[in-house]
Amino acid sequence: MAIFSKDLGIDLGTMFIRLADSTQVLLEEPTIVAIEIDEQKIVAVGQEALDMVGIDEPVGWLADRLHRWRGQRKPADFRIVAGVDRALAFLSAEYRMGVVTTRGRGEAMAFLEQYGLRSLFEVVVTRESTWRLKPHPAPVLHAARALAVPPTRCAMVGDTTVDIKSARRAGAFAVAVLCGFGERDELERAGAHLVLSSPVDLPAALGFGEERSDGSG
Repeated sequence: MAIFSKDLGIDLGTMFIRLADSTQVLLEEPTIVAIEIDEQKIVAVGQEALDMVGIDEPVGWLADRLHRWRGQRKPADFRIVAGVDRALAFLSAEYRMGVVTTRGRGEAMAFLEQYGLRSLFEVVVTRESTWRLKPHPAPVLHAARALAVPPTRCAMVGDTTVDIKSARRAGAFAVAVLCGFGERDELERAGAHLVLSSPVDLPAALGFGEERSDGSG
């Protein structure tokens, strides 16, 4: 269903983009499409569609609005891996850290605030931050620029092949964790430099000693 009309014979509507890896859906969200009214044919997608009718808004922002207008927003079910908050608190004293996610900024910030993690991250890159999403390198490169750190000196930690591919394409060190969607073999095939059971293992993997990640020792 179209949401705007123009005298140009072009209407804006929505379609769902599904990003999947193997048998798992990693991202499913609406995007904007330009539809030629007479022929009911899609002629442009995403930013190109917005440009056709002179709208200068990020696609992610419009997608969020569409969710709300249509009553599709659901309460976020935020969960955190046990011990990750302590490991992150320890690492933030040693490294500059950022978040790179395909979630919207509202959801990302709500998660960080819920678990008291917001102050640990200098940068939060969400789907509104860049025109291209993971596995494109743009989000990782954006975070590296914001932190003023060369991508080659950054490590990206993720649980999907999309995370790993984004890191590798940006030139970052790719760390895979097995506490989420990805399986070891597929994460290794995607190019993970290192595979850990959980982010809790990061301090030990970096040589700090496992006992220090939980504030003891």
